[in-house]
Amino acid sequence: MSRWFTRAVAGGFTAMAMALGAHGSAVARDLVVGLKTEPSSLDPQYHSLTPNTQIALTIFDPLVAADNQLKPRPALAESWTVDGNVWTFKLRPNVKFSDGTPFTADDVVFTFDRVPKVPNSPSPFTLYLKDVAKTEAVDPLTVRITTKGPSPLLLPNLGQLPILSKKAASGAAPEGKTTTELNAGDGLIGTGPYKFVSWKRGAELVLARNDNYWGKKPVWDKVVYKPMTNAASRVAALLAGDVDMIEDPPTDDLPKLKSDKNLYVQQTPSVRVMYIAMDQFNEVSPGITDAEGKPLAKNPMKDMRVREALSLAIDRKAIEDRVMGGVSKPAGNLLPYPMFGASKTYAEAPKADVNKAKKLLADAGYAQGFNITLGAPSGRYINDSKVAQAIASMWSRIGVKTNVEASAPPVFFKNRDSYKYSAYLAGWSVTSGEMSNALGSLAVTSDPAKGLGTTNRGRYSNPAMDKLYMEAATTMDDAKRAELLSKAADMVMADYGLLPVHFELSVWAMKKDIRYAGRSDQMTEAQDVTLKQ
Repeated sequence: MSRWFTRAVAGGFTAMAMALGAHGSAVARDLVVGLKTEPSSLDPQYHSLTPNTQIALTIFDPLVAADNQLKPRPALAESWTVDGNVWTFKLRPNVKFSDGTPFTADDVVFTFDRVPKVPNSPSPFTLYLKDVAKTEAVDPLTVRITTKGPSPLLLPNLGQLPILSKKAASGAAPEGKTTTELNAGDGLIGTGPYKFVSWKRGAELVLARNDNYWGKKPVWDKVVYKPMTNAASRVAALLAGDVDMIEDPPTDDLPKLKSDKNLYVQQTPSVRVMYIAMDQFNEVSPGITDAEGKPLAKNPMKDMRVREALSLAIDRKAIEDRVMGGVSKPAGNLLPYPMFGASKTYAEAPKADVNKAKKLLADAGYAQGFNITLGAPSGRYINDSKVAQAIASMWSRIGVKTNVEASAPPVFFKNRDSYKYSAYLAGWSVTSGEMSNALGSLAVTSDPAKGLGTTNRGRYSNPAMDKLYMEAATTMDDAKRAELLSKAADMVMADYGLLPVHFELSVWAMKKDIRYAGRSDQMTEAQDVTLKQ
């Protein structure tokens, strides 16, 4: 039996439901949050990206939510049972959307039906419904989900799918209200603790407390999110009292912030891995040239020896100490050991070995090296552009002369999703708490229509690994599934299909009377921000 199912049932639905809403009593006070990255969209099914998801889960609720340690808890579904491939969810009664419309099973069916119809999704939500064959409304408060086979990850996957209002989000387009309409607030009606007020791109996103919320009322009357991509500007705004809380203050400023009696700093371990993906598909890869600037006729990234050399050139410990200021842990895999599906084999990050890296390049026919551009976001992850610059320096010293193209997150993701990089630095948060999430998005052979490899922009492909992953995806026995995932992940690491760099330690800084425990998935959820007791 799945550990997700046994944990959820064993905890007792009533106690968990009370905990879900226990955010403290309401007070007449607003919360202003300095965000490091603005959401790319308010459509909760357009882009599976943390800045988007954390807003979606404040306006909407999923059937099953995840606590800050990614353990499942009842949300719009107050209980569920499973019989083979058939899951039956009993919905919470007397729940209303923010416009007063009753929440029913029809809203769940509408939401799931919309997912594959959303056009041009950079990171499709089909990933979370790939196991679902059919969703039915048995009665207004009962939903039946039939899976294609055993589905051990159905519950955590459902946690990534906030439920829309069928009445509010229906429209003339195949998907109902379009992403553009939802971005304007048209149809942006949820059952969550807050409701949409306004969004001025680049300036602020404003939410107000939802008086129809089914749980205990959240603390804040209004929440204002201000995008501040410049980390120094976020700190300045906090010190000036212009914001109450900020994400990811600069690592260099942490000692000063921790010693300030007017502030409180929260550090929380995360499951976000920073990794490098490499183009393993194109014969001639964009951005790779010889010493004279001429495109190479053969893509060196398709040679495993080159990928291994690039990995060995990276001094991950030096990045932790000199770039990250200690708020990272060098990574040897896509998930820290001993988390579910991570093996001892790659528990430790590989140590830098410049001489071996140079020999591997020579053996592969690149003794003179080559030139490459490394894509990276600037302001999406902790010190992301600085990390990219450090890696570029390390690659250059083995003969791979590297130029960093660091862009604002929206530009970076657009370029990445258009396959414009031969190599890029990005991050992935393992939302399910087990290896299947990272493998299914980043490493399985890309087939977005089936929800597979939806963020595999290096187009790594290993049929043997795919087979292990697919077997794990239908294995309900935890021990066997963990073993399969471990073997699959080890294959990716042995192939140097992706190069893990480090796991981030998430940091928030806030006024002294505010508390936020943080989440291992790095999301900033206003409904969980409280006043110090």
